[in-house]
Amino acid sequence: MTQTGPDESVHALSRNETEELIANFDRESNVRRFSGIPSLITKVFLILFTVYVFWVTLFVSLPEQVRRSAFLGILIINGYMMYPIRRKTAKRVNYIPWYDIVIGLLGSSAFFYYAFNFRAIIARAVLLTPFDIAAGIAGIIVLAELCRRVVGIPILVVAGGFITYAATAGFSLRRIVHQLFYTTDGVIGIPIGVCSTFIVLFIFLASFLEKSGIAAFFIDLANSVAGFATGGPAKVAVIASALEGMYSGSSVANTVGSGSVTIPVMKRTGYRPEFAAAVEAAASTGGQIMPPIMGAAAFLMAELTGISYPVIAVSAILPAALYFTGIFLMVHFEAKKLGLKGLPRESIPRFGKLLVSRGYLFLPVAVLVAFMSFGFTPAYAACTAIAAALIVSFFRRDTRFSPRTFADALAGGSRNTIGVAMACAMAGVVVGIVSLSGLGQVLISALLIVAENSLLAALALTMIACLILGMGIPTTANYVIMATITAPIVIRMGIPVMAAHMFVFYFGIVADITPPVALAAYAGSAIAGSNPIKTGIIATRLAITAFIIPYIFVFSPAMLFIDTTPPEVIRIVITSCIGMFGLAAGLEGYMLKKVSLPERIAAAAGGLLLIDPGFYSDLAGFTLITLITLLQIIGKKREAKNAKSAS
Repeated sequence: MTQTGPDESVHALSRNETEELIANFDRESNVRRFSGIPSLITKVFLILFTVYVFWVTLFVSLPEQVRRSAFLGILIINGYMMYPIRRKTAKRVNYIPWYDIVIGLLGSSAFFYYAFNFRAIIARAVLLTPFDIAAGIAGIIVLAELCRRVVGIPILVVAGGFITYAATAGFSLRRIVHQLFYTTDGVIGIPIGVCSTFIVLFIFLASFLEKSGIAAFFIDLANSVAGFATGGPAKVAVIASALEGMYSGSSVANTVGSGSVTIPVMKRTGYRPEFAAAVEAAASTGGQIMPPIMGAAAFLMAELTGISYPVIAVSAILPAALYFTGIFLMVHFEAKKLGLKGLPRESIPRFGKLLVSRGYLFLPVAVLVAFMSFGFTPAYAACTAIAAALIVSFFRRDTRFSPRTFADALAGGSRNTIGVAMACAMAGVVVGIVSLSGLGQVLISALLIVAENSLLAALALTMIACLILGMGIPTTANYVIMATITAPIVIRMGIPVMAAHMFVFYFGIVADITPPVALAAYAGSAIAGSNPIKTGIIATRLAITAFIIPYIFVFSPAMLFIDTTPPEVIRIVITSCIGMFGLAAGLEGYMLKKVSLPERIAAAAGGLLLIDPGFYSDLAGFTLITLITLLQIIGKKREAKNAKSAS
């Protein structure tokens, strides 16, 4: 492991150390260990799931009730095979207790029972038989326990609270079970529908890209672009994490994956451990807002809003660019302030040579973007990109997929699907109860009363709810819950649908770096040997743009390219980038030289005014930042003159 001090020797984590670290902070990675024949058997089970996914995607058309129920039924078998009842038992090799086998078969049987008898069950409507009710209860309980193992308790508390509300509101057990288990408004609702249709394929794509070695290519590419610059290693972390974010849907996995390489190098070049870990955590968390893939929630957004996925991806470009620009600038000013240099040029790969030798690894992502842009469905585009990843891997011997690598990619994608699917299923419970009870309207009315019809107050309350839920709930489930409950409030106040949904999406994501939980910051601090709370605070400061921009695109939807023109877009891009320059200088306390407190306040204020896409706010912000820049230039020249006189 890395050492705790910046002056001590540091090194990149080994593969085993990385996997252990991810398992400590990411429940989805805390799986049982198998070797020999048991390992082969578990891999076969996981691969059979991938066969089912591609079969129903490419070759057959099944009723939604059948497809979604079978999807969960197979995942339950694999989930109880892979995830232990307690974390510490995961280290026992080739051990699956008998009760997990029984529970897994019981739960999957309930879903398969519905899949094979769905027409008769639908005909009975709410007049379920006692066996129907028992099967539904068993399926929900087994699903909830697997969710606890893979995702955690907080989401179960939320779902349990909603079920309790329905029970106390007078709804019978038969009605609740029918709603949650036997309709497409419950556990097999829209979240699982999108997961089983689109999200799962992009998880498989991410698994194939990972096995192709694209993560190492992204780090080398970032090194070739920025490694030699002032504070180069931190800039490399920002660029590499942004690139990895195009296919990685986990803040923690992204932090550990690239951070195991970048954090030790940042420490070695002089960055404080807390700052090094915070840079990686903030950049990795932002990966989920990075087009074109944007994590799993983007596909749910397309389904819930009715807005096409390409439109959502395009709308997310400017906010994502500003997010990473802000981190990049703060990293730059921190390096200038500390007098840090870049890496020696002889240790950095050449950009042109790198593109020639390994640039083909980026082709699957390009194929994905192209097919999505041409109007193909996300499922078709993802399948095509997976095929492209397989084809381009054969361009060089060191990236070529062997039968074992291919099987590992399939099994890895299958395993990674379990956590996302469980979160989607539990989010479906919340959506189902809201639909059954009309609770959504009650909550909307209550929030409007509390906010006193103030849009700003409603947004602030929504932000707080997203951050609290996001501290214990995956981004996907957090987004579904908040999009169901709070996004309609913002929409009712006259805000465009896209802006309202992007608002809750953003704040669900940044919960991963917001103290006191801040899982991504904790993962980064474990690598850096830093204080996790301090790391989370610094990461929040670095990611401050993510706390500001959602408010701006709610009040000024032009930032999302809504109801705007090309000249207006150009103006917004230029002024927003200048605004990020001022905001970063104000927060870091450095521009061309150290910035005094009044100058910091003025620079930050000017930056905020420029980020807001309005003519008068842009004029005021530009004036402030120009003034501070001129003062910095004059002060810098004066310091140089005094130094020359003194010498």
